[in-house]
Amino acid sequence: MKKIVFIIISCCLSVALFGQQAVTPVEKNGALRVENGQVVNQQGVPPQLRGISFSWSIWAGQKYYNAPVVDWLSTDFKVSIIRVAMAVQPQNGYLQKPVLQTKLVDTLVNEAIKKGIYVLIDWHDHNSHMHLEQSKQFFAEMAQKYSGVPNVIYEIWNEPERVSWDTVKNYAVQLITEIRKYDARNLIIVGSPHWDQDVDVAANNPITGFTNIVYSFHFYASDANHQAGLRAKADRAIQNGLPLFVTEWGVGEANGNGKFLKPENEVWLQWMEKNKLSWANWNITDKAETTAILMPGAPETGGWTSSQLTPAGNYIREALRELNK
Repeated sequence: MKKIVFIIISCCLSVALFGQQAVTPVEKNGALRVENGQVVNQQGVPPQLRGISFSWSIWAGQKYYNAPVVDWLSTDFKVSIIRVAMAVQPQNGYLQKPVLQTKLVDTLVNEAIKKGIYVLIDWHDHNSHMHLEQSKQFFAEMAQKYSGVPNVIYEIWNEPERVSWDTVKNYAVQLITEIRKYDARNLIIVGSPHWDQDVDVAANNPITGFTNIVYSFHFYASDANHQAGLRAKADRAIQNGLPLFVTEWGVGEANGNGKFLKPENEVWLQWMEKNKLSWANWNITDKAETTAILMPGAPETGGWTSSQLTPAGNYIREALRELNK
């Protein structure tokens, strides 16, 4: 009897001491939805997910598309979300190698589900309106696989470039309709013109007739063109009730390189905290550029030391571990 009592007490102590750590982001937040112009969790509270975007699923970033990297980001960086940036148009992207690219996506998505974190399935394309049928095919497949899985979020067009909001909206409506044939409720994230910056334009004529639609907003914190004026555009969209999700931002400039200015990054981080916006930082690659998380030659399966992280990598890791406590 004493032994049984001891075991029960020990189990209770373990739950008290470690139970909070055992709760994953998805267990805590559940299925996400849009309510009153915000993304909220199962308690009706903005979850403010924070994490990292993988790089293009080609080039230097492809070698990090594996389960151990997802595990490391979850356990060491403490991410609550990852973004899978599936390349579409460049050589060896989805248009040329759909089977390979889909396999890479599934590897990361399935591991994110195992780890209890959220995952953005990103159609990483600047010209999605030119690839409508391929996009519909891909997202129909994803929606049939992951329908109702609360971890999964669909991002249907990464960074429309110099096209009109009407073009983006028309594409989005067709993709949303396709996804909703198979998945009635998971979040769908829509882009906006000018590299996901014209969210104020989208707010003046938003998509209607569907639930749980969110709009992506992108910025590069050290870029001279991405300062107060860009925040003001997002503020106007928020004030007009447009639900935003920062699916990509970098510590450097818009080309992925350039300066890394910490004061500007702190302003942007504080702005996202103030507005309770979820975000994914760009990006997991060892390419020699400012926004890369990894130093050239960093191990392909995680386990990175501080010296194997770039200044951006150390900064983002510290921010995630602090904010995602």
